[in-house]
Amino acid sequence: MILEIKNITMKFGGVTAIDNLSFGVSSGEIFGLIGPNGAGKTTMFNIITGNYKQSEGEILFMHEQISGIKPNIIVQKGIARTFQNIRLFKSMTVLENVMIGFHNQIKYTFFESILRLPRYFFYEKNIKKAAMDILDIFGITQYANSYATELSYGIQRKVEIARALATEPKLLLLDEPAAGMNPIETEDLSNIIQKIKKEYGLSILLIEHDMKFVNKMCDKVLVLDYGEDIFEGKPADAIINKKVVAAYLGDFTNA
Repeated sequence: MILEIKNITMKFGGVTAIDNLSFGVSSGEIFGLIGPNGAGKTTMFNIITGNYKQSEGEILFMHEQISGIKPNIIVQKGIARTFQNIRLFKSMTVLENVMIGFHNQIKYTFFESILRLPRYFFYEKNIKKAAMDILDIFGITQYANSYATELSYGIQRKVEIARALATEPKLLLLDEPAAGMNPIETEDLSNIIQKIKKEYGLSILLIEHDMKFVNKMCDKVLVLDYGEDIFEGKPADAIINKKVVAAYLGDFTNA
């Protein structure tokens, strides 16, 4: 297991958002965290990435306890994420947004950057090339010098994932990556995710509502409802499970 979630409970005042949840993501696996709105999926992402501190339980990443660690340290350890609402730097180009992802790999000092010393230019040149290589994987090199937020929603999604990939993660958390995309864009994105998973040796944990996308992408899914685990297994089995159907559509047995 690259990620182990052990008996996590998250309470906000008197409200329990996550209730004694346990699951694990295997190395090289695409694991889907699904469920209706308000089920606790993004809350779980925020706990894993250090934005929230859980009320109970522990998180192990590569067998190391990471509970309570600051988000920037989580990134350095090899966990990167995207957000449900795209968060790109409006004043930066696509290339600059992706280059930001390499910030934890910078080896020149502040003074070397101010004085424009040779080591600064050496690393900046290498980072720029590495960023362009990632843009090439996503098929968006033609937008390198465009302002990221002026592009289509689908392209912005790719830029955000590209920036996350630039941090050189071992585990990539994708929060609704296909949201707002048309079927052609969704198909293209699914192919890209499979490609980067293979080329970079990634494990992926994703939240998604598009069940066709989930069924194609995920090796395994866990379904949350009001913070509780109601199903874990193959995506094809999830969509015919009575508890899962009831969580999404309501319980018709007593209607």
